[in-house]
Amino acid sequence: MLKQGLHQKLLQKLSPQQIQLMKLLQVPTTSLEQRIKEELENNPALEEGQDMTGLEDTYQASTDESEHTEDTPFEDNENFEKTEEEISLSDYMSEDDDPYYKTHANNTSADDEQYEAPITQGTSFHEHLMTQISFNDLSEKEMTVANTVIGNIDDDGYLRRDIDSMCDDLAFSQGVMTNIEEITRILELVQDLEPAGVGARDLRECLLLQLKKTNNGEKTVTDAIRILEDFFDEFTKKHYDKIQKRLSLEDEELRDSINEILHLNPKPGNAYASVTRNMRAITPDFILDMVDDEIHLSLNAKNAPQLRVSPKYAEMLESYGKNKNKESKDAALFVKQKLDSAKWFIDAIKQRQETLMGVMSTILQYQYQYFKEGDETKLRPMILKDIADRVGLDISTVSRVANSKYIQTHFGTKLLKDFFSESLSTDSGEEVSTREVKKILQDQIEGESKKRPLTDDRLTEILREKGYNIARRTVAKYREQLDIPVARLRKEL
Repeated sequence: MLKQGLHQKLLQKLSPQQIQLMKLLQVPTTSLEQRIKEELENNPALEEGQDMTGLEDTYQASTDESEHTEDTPFEDNENFEKTEEEISLSDYMSEDDDPYYKTHANNTSADDEQYEAPITQGTSFHEHLMTQISFNDLSEKEMTVANTVIGNIDDDGYLRRDIDSMCDDLAFSQGVMTNIEEITRILELVQDLEPAGVGARDLRECLLLQLKKTNNGEKTVTDAIRILEDFFDEFTKKHYDKIQKRLSLEDEELRDSINEILHLNPKPGNAYASVTRNMRAITPDFILDMVDDEIHLSLNAKNAPQLRVSPKYAEMLESYGKNKNKESKDAALFVKQKLDSAKWFIDAIKQRQETLMGVMSTILQYQYQYFKEGDETKLRPMILKDIADRVGLDISTVSRVANSKYIQTHFGTKLLKDFFSESLSTDSGEEVSTREVKKILQDQIEGESKKRPLTDDRLTEILREKGYNIARRTVAKYREQLDIPVARLRKEL
């Protein structure tokens, strides 16, 4: 049964301005320029340039002369009267505005070196292969098959599609009837191209193609080929003692053969694919300088131009305010909407920078010893709540600030999220950052003997000797987070 009733509820909703600010907060400096360009394209009332002053008095005088009267002959007098009262140039242009919102950083001088990134051009990997295959005396059908084979090779140089599927692709999409034997023959031609190892279907085949191409009869290369053909599983697991025993190799012979394999390129296509691959450049959002042993923090805003409300739109609003017809009323409402949007965006940029600086300054104070010395063991345990409580913001806001943001320091460019870590208690009851434990693990593994690498059990013992009472599984988890393989895979001859 349906019932109607009145209910009162307390709801918390974000205004459009707050939503806009939240979106801008998580945008890094590298994307802020594009975001501002989009806003400039969508809102003609927003433009780049210095603030215009002196227009406020002119517009205010014009609105005083054109006050609305009760006998104005058009509809909806009340709404238009409200609109005229709200329209004031002082809302958009004020001489007292804090210039901090201006996102242009004038921190260059005539002596600064002007650097422009060069534009790199080159032949793509697949074009390189097609050029080589064209030197073979192939028929039109064979060239179509070769084009399909090369087209299915990824940027690493591997053929990721099986021959049966390529046979079906040629038949259904291009009407070329072929068979597995013909595709295999064309694939062998492709595998004979440069770079060596291209067109392989797995790592083993890739390494074998490279060795067979350089095989000059030397025993080292011959043994390396036998290791890959007959003992590839043992090789990947570094069971060198089994390989040595079955092939009856001396220590020196085994070492030379393994080194021959390790010097091969597991991704032969990388040298050519890098020409067309987009490399992500890191632009720091904050810049940390050490001046006379004092830390100075600044916000990098060089990618954001100066913003202002368009004076032309302000004058347009003034012009429409004088006319008392329906069309002028609609035009005035439209212009005012655009002016409001421009002012909101400028205010959001200002709030974004203030929030970024507030959060980063708090992080700097919290991790002062680390930023001063650059020693990771000086990192204190810090979670988002620690910073949110100090700066007086919500945890989600701090998370947005730390997301994809970088700071340039005297010891390198760092990701803000790397400064956050959980705490770990030592035997003395002192709380330390898990980053400190990871740093000790990394140092121990870097200094280990590669002939007898440290196992997780031994690493656990070392940490306990240093006062870090943690379990073996935790050591394994930290090692995996550092992208360090198990001891067996770190073993070298």
